[in-house]
Amino acid sequence: MSLTFHWFLPTNGDSRHVVGGGHGAPVTAAGGDRPPTVGYLTQIARAAEHLGFVGALTPTGAWCEDAWLTTAMVSQHTERLKFLVAFRPGFVSPTLAAQMASTYQRQTGGRLLLNVVTGGESHEQRGYGDFLDKDARYARTGEFLSIVRDLWDGKTVDLAGEHLRVEDAKLTRLPDPAPHIYFGGSSPAAGQVAARHAEVYLTWGEPPAQVARKVAWIRSLAAEQGRTVRFGIRLHVITRDTSDQAWAEARRLLDGFDPETVRAVQTGLGRSESEGQQRMVALHGGSLDNLEIHPNLWAGIGLVRGGAGTALVGSHAEVAERIAEYHSVGIDEFIFSGYPHLEEAYWFGEGVLPLLRDRGLWSHPFRTQTQPPTVQARFATSGRP
Repeated sequence: MSLTFHWFLPTNGDSRHVVGGGHGAPVTAAGGDRPPTVGYLTQIARAAEHLGFVGALTPTGAWCEDAWLTTAMVSQHTERLKFLVAFRPGFVSPTLAAQMASTYQRQTGGRLLLNVVTGGESHEQRGYGDFLDKDARYARTGEFLSIVRDLWDGKTVDLAGEHLRVEDAKLTRLPDPAPHIYFGGSSPAAGQVAARHAEVYLTWGEPPAQVARKVAWIRSLAAEQGRTVRFGIRLHVITRDTSDQAWAEARRLLDGFDPETVRAVQTGLGRSESEGQQRMVALHGGSLDNLEIHPNLWAGIGLVRGGAGTALVGSHAEVAERIAEYHSVGIDEFIFSGYPHLEEAYWFGEGVLPLLRDRGLWSHPFRTQTQPPTVQARFATSGRP
């Protein structure tokens, strides 16, 4: 089975430094270095498509551009790349969301994937008019996905749930194919929703032993529902020709962290209701010391950024080895990012993916030839002169 790789569209801005934001973390000034214009995001998307990434994750929240609108625009400048659109089910009706997804599939040739984000921060949810507590939000998400899936199956839906109610709901045009659901969450309530509804369960980049326990947990819950689930992981990456070069880049990023910014971000993240976020914080404890928490797994990103806070750091061979290690505990899909996202896509795509191809763990999803892309092809695809 070929591993699946996705990249990331930085809709809160990009930089040669880490751009913060999410889960109570303020957006750092670096996000203004490369604003998230359609033109720049298209460069990243085209590079990802050319290099062999299947899709690109786009985040959701008040700290970034809207994922639906942005990816709909970028999709018109790409051909095969899928868009893993993060969205919060409490902010739109299930029937409208099902219709939006159906339209998206037709207008892009079936290139929509959905990352359902229940929402871990009550204060941000309230800003959007959502006043449910965390457990109630997960219960609503379960009802939401039940309705959406039935609509995509062509059913007429009548449901009077605890949080959602629809009568005689139906779609006149069905999505083809129905988008796959990606879902993450570390709480018991999240696990139940994932087991019933997700095609892919996502975890942030914890050490492999912790990831293995999550995989076993969700696999067991899904089996109780008579289902099987695939597993994915969200990580940053810093990969270079040598290990020394990669760690020098990690140190450069770390040297750019203002201590006051680190304190402010950690204070905000410390208030997070997300169990996954608290697990990220626990990996570094707010300290700039001892950040390599597993061979080639660096927790430095999480000092100034909410959400995914760890990176694979090392030579191309070392990063490939860590990917194989995660695969050995059940991970089949990887969502990577790096600063800046355009250049790091090439470092990974040209340095690591060929090694995984040679090990029989990956094949390019859009072409059959095995030779690496030429310099001329890289420049033509990225839009660089």
